[in-house]
Amino acid sequence: MPTLLLRLEGPLQSWGTTSRFDERDTQLEPSKSGVIGLLCAALGRDRAEPVDDLAALRMGVRVDREGVPMRDYQTATGVLRAADAKPELDRTVVSPRFYLADACFLVGLEGSERGLLQSLHEALRRPVWPLSLGRKSCAPGLPVWLPDGLVDDALEAALRGYGSLDRERSTEPLRLLLESKGDGAVRLDQPLAPFSQRRFGPRSVITTYLEGPPDAAHPTAA
Repeated sequence: MPTLLLRLEGPLQSWGTTSRFDERDTQLEPSKSGVIGLLCAALGRDRAEPVDDLAALRMGVRVDREGVPMRDYQTATGVLRAADAKPELDRTVVSPRFYLADACFLVGLEGSERGLLQSLHEALRRPVWPLSLGRKSCAPGLPVWLPDGLVDDALEAALRGYGSLDRERSTEPLRLLLESKGDGAVRLDQPLAPFSQRRFGPRSVITTYLEGPPDAAHPTAA
């Protein structure tokens, strides 16, 4: 079964899944909803359009370089009152925003339809809309598109076999997160409807490790 590989690397990333009200969280690795949102931007797909075909893809993540969690201090004015949903122009609230700094991920998307993956691969090369790493303010530091990113290997084999994206190549084992149909930790980032409806459900993720880094940095990582 073919797999599409993406490089997600930049100064800041943010992959929130449980944000409520003023506080905006981030996971330690990309969320499926965030990655699918990135693909929709590449395709030029509107928020009101269905994403069933993309949500059906099985996702995996290899953490080539762990990010450093950071907190940003932001304020907002004109927030809405809970009682009548009218803005309070004289009220200012603190809105903590959390990010990952200097992280590098290899993301894989496995599917049975090679044609869909091929169209996604081409869209990432020439995206319709700007791509971002979780939030619009988080621009990629290097291209998301990998020239040899469409492979005929299954998801886990593709993630294990692709060369390192981290030029420093730490000797620590790399984390691998693989979407599972049964066991694993629950992530609430599975899109259930168009993004305009903001409906997300659970999916299971199993964490394993790649003992030792890939043998050498991949040519496309330079």
